[in-house]
Amino acid sequence: MKPTIYDVAEKAGVSIATVSKVVNNTGRISEKTRKRVTEIMRVLDYQPSSVAAALTGKKTYTVGVLVPDIANPFFAEVARALENRARESGYTLMLCSTDYKQQREREYLELFSKKQVDGVMVAIEPEEMDHFKKFNERGVPSVMLSVNHLDASASVVMTDNVRGGYLAGKYLLSKGHHELAIMYEKQRQSGRSRLIGFQQALSEADVMVEEPYVIDTRSDILEAKKAAQKLLRLPKKPTAVFAATDLIAIVLINEARGAGVRVPEDMSVIGFDNTIYAEIADPGLTTIAQPITDLAHYSFDQLLQLIKQPDQIGHRIMLAPSLIERGSVRKIIDGGSSSNEI
Repeated sequence: MKPTIYDVAEKAGVSIATVSKVVNNTGRISEKTRKRVTEIMRVLDYQPSSVAAALTGKKTYTVGVLVPDIANPFFAEVARALENRARESGYTLMLCSTDYKQQREREYLELFSKKQVDGVMVAIEPEEMDHFKKFNERGVPSVMLSVNHLDASASVVMTDNVRGGYLAGKYLLSKGHHELAIMYEKQRQSGRSRLIGFQQALSEADVMVEEPYVIDTRSDILEAKKAAQKLLRLPKKPTAVFAATDLIAIVLINEARGAGVRVPEDMSVIGFDNTIYAEIADPGLTTIAQPITDLAHYSFDQLLQLIKQPDQIGHRIMLAPSLIERGSVRKIIDGGSSSNEI
């Protein structure tokens, strides 16, 4: 049976109040008594209840993290970097994946409230801002990670998605590609921003991408498969595709292979994120890199500041993306022939 505070008090020969003071490092207790209680806690393997700490208004050293889909390698890698940062700071994470469902958003926010987390990191785009505003009114600080929702009063840490889309467009143009397509997440602000940047780069070269070469899809394996199949059925295929996440790009490459379309010989592909998927893809995926570790560290550090100083004004931090070249984009020369030169 799990030991309780009563067991510790009885074994140490002290009151429950004394054990509580040792656990919470409060009150005046002799060093001898403190050491005896601490030793008994170690022997019994007693773990103080975070719920009990919450009920007394103390920190639980727990942070809630809300992501849309933990199966997406970008969010998985962000979560890992967050966990590492949290451990360094003495915190634990409560990670919840909404799977793009409104009901889960509400349920997990209620769970965070019940568990009395010290703060929340949000990597989803809330469909019900009123619900989030009510949650924030409870005094729980929050940081929006990789999301820039204009109705949110929280701190925001994100990558410059417009810049990233622009880099992708300029790169494909520099390789001689003018027959282009884009697969992006229309429902996410980040996806729309990547489209804007991509179109800005193309407009400078008087190149346009119109329907049906602008394809909306979620960064989800099944949804991306449907979108990739739609693109591959087009009578005239693009010479290059900007996939606005690495997951979408890898699904497209796999579907293209199954349809007898070679990457990059028949169709080039560039992604966005620079996750492990990009490194292990065949061919290696050229992609726009998000500084994932920096995103996680800046976000967690912002949240810690808000936990310590709740009245502090939130900040918006924009990090710069970069281009990572691998083997999924070919250079077009002489009216359509290719070269492997970079």
